[in-house]
Amino acid sequence: MTNRYLYLLEGLTWRRAAWTVALAAGAAASVVWFFQNTYWDLLLSALCMGFSIMLAITVAGNLRQTFIPREGAQLLAVVFGSFLGILVVGIVKGRDLAEMFTERLWGVTITTSLGIGFGCVITAAMILREQRSRMQADLLRAEAEKHRLEKQVMEAKLLVMQAQVEPHFLFNTLANVQHLVEADAKAAGKMLENLIRYLRIALPQMRESSSTLGREMDMAAAYLEIFKIRMGTRLDYSMILPADLRDHEFPPMMLITLVENAIKHGLDPCCDAGTVTLSAALKDGKLLVRVADTGQGFQPKKGGGVGLANIRERLSTLYGKSAKLTLEENQPCGVVAMIEVPSGHGAGRAVPLA
Repeated sequence: MTNRYLYLLEGLTWRRAAWTVALAAGAAASVVWFFQNTYWDLLLSALCMGFSIMLAITVAGNLRQTFIPREGAQLLAVVFGSFLGILVVGIVKGRDLAEMFTERLWGVTITTSLGIGFGCVITAAMILREQRSRMQADLLRAEAEKHRLEKQVMEAKLLVMQAQVEPHFLFNTLANVQHLVEADAKAAGKMLENLIRYLRIALPQMRESSSTLGREMDMAAAYLEIFKIRMGTRLDYSMILPADLRDHEFPPMMLITLVENAIKHGLDPCCDAGTVTLSAALKDGKLLVRVADTGQGFQPKKGGGVGLANIRERLSTLYGKSAKLTLEENQPCGVVAMIEVPSGHGAGRAVPLA
């Protein structure tokens, strides 16, 4: 039975008791000039009144009732606690209770009134503080929910953008396979080997939000090998990837888009021979990944507009303004595309707004 009602005392802490003692001491000091009683006598009365009011307020605040608002119940508890406190004062001081409400009625009335007055002021301040705390907690919960929804929207947006890329790569690759099989049966075995290698790397990560630079480079190498079989001596490529950058996180399916653009819009349309160079380096806290080709360079109304726009949007979603994609002319010919992302933990992951 006792445990059933323990919840009524929730909130009774040593801190609240200490505040009650401090307030009682202050209240006694503020009225000692008005009474003939000593300060210590008034302090004893104030402590009895204070702890009675504190107990009544706590119980009223924890009551599971819907008849009146919680704040109203606590203010009513101040009145009840003050009357209870005056009885406790009489008992502690050894007073005759009948005498207290007859000969000492005026003093009892003043003491009770002071208890109600001090109690209502303190309780009102406490209620305002609790309301402010609840409002702040509600705002924090609303902000956390907003960030959670923003993160879900961002992740869904990334998946949609990634899904737009996947069929494009798969269909183009399969078309290249068909072309190579028909054009050179002897190269079919090597071509299929590289296609399988490409798909083994690409397929498991197409739905992932992060990858590593090493995996992306390996996938690009398999992709370039497929095109090298098709284009023969027209295509050459090289890769510069420091060993300590292989495990660096990097967004999936971005590097391969730049490689495809270098071939499709750079080398394939014009050149008897050309080179695609992939490289990566760390500089000033940034990871720089470059794809340089020696193709035809910038052409009016040509280029991987959709693919590059997709990369820029994904970079903005993942990193905000701390990442970018830049294009510039290569010397003596061609284009250099460079992705710049922050270096360190969390690169390549969609991070929640904070």
